[in-house]
Amino acid sequence: MKKLIVFTGAFLFALTSVSAQSDSKTIQLGAKGGVNFSKLTGDDFDDVDSRTSFNAGLIAEIPLSERISFQPEVFYSGQGFDILERDQDNVFDTDQNVEYQLDYIQVPLLLKVYLVKGLSVEAGPQFGFKIHEEFDLEPNSDGGDFEIDEDDSYVKDFDTSLALGTSYKFDSGFFLSARYTMGLTSIFEDDTLFENVDGKNEVWQFGVGFMF
Repeated sequence: MKKLIVFTGAFLFALTSVSAQSDSKTIQLGAKGGVNFSKLTGDDFDDVDSRTSFNAGLIAEIPLSERISFQPEVFYSGQGFDILERDQDNVFDTDQNVEYQLDYIQVPLLLKVYLVKGLSVEAGPQFGFKIHEEFDLEPNSDGGDFEIDEDDSYVKDFDTSLALGTSYKFDSGFFLSARYTMGLTSIFEDDTLFENVDGKNEVWQFGVGFMF
């Protein structure tokens, strides 16, 4: 998994570097960050609540025409979900407050279309590499934190999503963004206790950034 993350980061860096060398006046690189509201969707996760976390990473914008750009990104994304004590009928059969943390390195490859100056919409596939998995019993109390070893995990190391969003970029380079990502396949491994459990990542992201 670590090799895949390094490879992906190197690929995106090389892509933007080559493009920048060919037309350095039009390529823009930047950084972004914001808040995540994430949960799992599916028949077995009707009663879970969203987990609030954050995202932060790098972004590139490569113009293809006057109004259309290719926008690759690489960023950390804190995801997962919460189970509250009142929702006792859940897939984990627990009556405690639980925060399930699923953290990824996400690599979206987006097509960006400007509707008017500054205002754009974007869509494309997103590829996620799981880097951390943990569940906290009774967060902010003595319930305990339990980090899940990769060999004991029922969650796949790789996830594929569809990303849809919009952003507004000011002349100064600052931009505001909102995005929704929807998992395309279940996050759980086959041939495990959770083989028939339907659970897909769903994330709302709101953030700010700056293009250099």
